[in-house]
Amino acid sequence: MKSITRQIIPSFVQNWLRVQIHGISPVGQVNFGDLRRIKPMSPNFGFDRGVPVDRYYIENFLTRQSNDIRGRVLEIGDNSYTRQFGGDRVTQSNIFHAVEGNPAATFVGDLTNAEHIPSDSFDCLILTQTLQLIYEVPLAIKTIYRILKPGGVVLVTIPGITSLCDDQWSKTWYWNYTTLSAQRLFEEVFPPTHVKVETYGNVLSATAFLQGLAVQELTPKELDFRDPNYEVIIAVRAVKPEAIS
Repeated sequence: MKSITRQIIPSFVQNWLRVQIHGISPVGQVNFGDLRRIKPMSPNFGFDRGVPVDRYYIENFLTRQSNDIRGRVLEIGDNSYTRQFGGDRVTQSNIFHAVEGNPAATFVGDLTNAEHIPSDSFDCLILTQTLQLIYEVPLAIKTIYRILKPGGVVLVTIPGITSLCDDQWSKTWYWNYTTLSAQRLFEEVFPPTHVKVETYGNVLSATAFLQGLAVQELTPKELDFRDPNYEVIIAVRAVKPEAIS
């Protein structure tokens, strides 16, 4: 029937029907407006315009998992999210940094080879936008599992659709992820029943993020709609099983 319809109905009528039924602009009539450009609005994820879109999703995830941020907590880079979302539930805040020179760092080194961090040490690990910078990701996840206490939780966010940004991180940016790859990586170390993966994003928020537009330029309804075909941020909550007595 579709083939017959295309043959007997003029193309301009087909385009008109497509617009009326689906709200789709005919070919050649899409209004790109300010987005018809080969360079983004902001080359820095949108930090210079306001709050980047990925940060909105990361902080949404951490807000909903804030009860996990308790006891002894380890965060990568600094402890800003530990303080923001953990509050008085945190009894000890620790920072892991990849290179020397951070006076606030409790531990310095490589997550793929961190034998200097004791096993069964942390109630919670906060690992935001980090795993894409590690080549041997399975080894890093094994370290995470080892240093968590039984019953401990790791809260992870990783990029799906993103620019790389021309800064220091792009030189060691190895991976972007999907739900499937994140699920398999963590289920190879954690029991599958203890791993939950979710995604944030849609075609509009992905486009805005790639252009470097800020959260303030979209509505909450536009940001909060989730389309699994456009994964801007993948979030993982994984729990180390309780010890069997």
